[in-house]
Amino acid sequence: MHLLVGTAKGLFRYRTTNRKDWQVLDPVLLGDPVYTSAYNPTNGTIYAGVNSEFYGPSIRRSQDWGETWDTGGRGLEYAADDAERVTRVWSIRPAGDRRLYAGVEASGLFQSDDGGDTWTEIQSLRQHPTHETWGPGYGGKCLHTIALDAFNPDRIYIACSAGGIYRTDDGGDSWRPINRGIRAEFMPDDQQFPDSGQCVHKFWLSPTLEGRIWLQNHGGVYRSDDNGDSWVYVGSPLPSDFGFSIVGHPREPDRAYVIPLERGPRWAPHNMLAAYETRDGGAHWAPLHEGIANPSYSGILRDAFTADQGSPLGLYFGTTSGEVYHSADAGASWHLVAQHLPRIYSVVVAE
Repeated sequence: MHLLVGTAKGLFRYRTTNRKDWQVLDPVLLGDPVYTSAYNPTNGTIYAGVNSEFYGPSIRRSQDWGETWDTGGRGLEYAADDAERVTRVWSIRPAGDRRLYAGVEASGLFQSDDGGDTWTEIQSLRQHPTHETWGPGYGGKCLHTIALDAFNPDRIYIACSAGGIYRTDDGGDSWRPINRGIRAEFMPDDQQFPDSGQCVHKFWLSPTLEGRIWLQNHGGVYRSDDNGDSWVYVGSPLPSDFGFSIVGHPREPDRAYVIPLERGPRWAPHNMLAAYETRDGGAHWAPLHEGIANPSYSGILRDAFTADQGSPLGLYFGTTSGEVYHSADAGASWHLVAQHLPRIYSVVVAE
């Protein structure tokens, strides 16, 4: 198992055979922000979204666990006469041996059918009539999450800030917003439930229960049981319903994890950093902080919290102050993997 940690100054790598003892590998892609990475187990390729201030954004590839990298493929850009520009890569999602999806800033979705050699925009998304309501969140106008439905190969979900969550049921030919019931708290009181324009921070799609989605909004934790057609607010028991990350249990769809933050300073409520777990679909949440150094003034960004496929479940998160924590017992206890890293954008398990 490898742990890939994307930071403001490169990609940091760790390896383990027992989820207990971690070998530190040399950091790679040094000096450039790595917002996201991904691993494709079907062909053994690691992908990294590298956002160079000098050369621009690219999706780099490695087939030797990050020891060497190519320079990225072609076509990850909008047309020359487009009013928007591709400035950063925010998400990468493998889909089989050769197909890849990538989410970028300004919010758009790209597809590659040759393993990342060439990229083509899925133009139907930005052509949706609600696109004019999309605006930049605090981190930018970004398409940050892509999920493929395990029960329907033509169904894909994306989320962008600030635009909301969208779904296609025909492989990307058409899209529709599925934000009904998600509150846009930053809007005037009589406009807080629009069809689009919500600042969805992250969502997680269940691979084992069809229709189940967990979602962390800019103010609000939600659950859907019908593929996003409707949403139930489940954030009331939490010390704060604001945050960026959310992770579901891959085998137990009623279990999920969030890391709450305060809206203003973007750090843990009462400076007590903790993951919170629900085992009953969001009716109750319990803090999990054994082993986490507190008090803490750290935040957790949207892609810096993830899980593995182990039993018990392994959980991992990275902080804005450069710590990486791991739990091999579904959050009951936490252990420090790394500290003093640059600002952490993403944490990915490759197994």
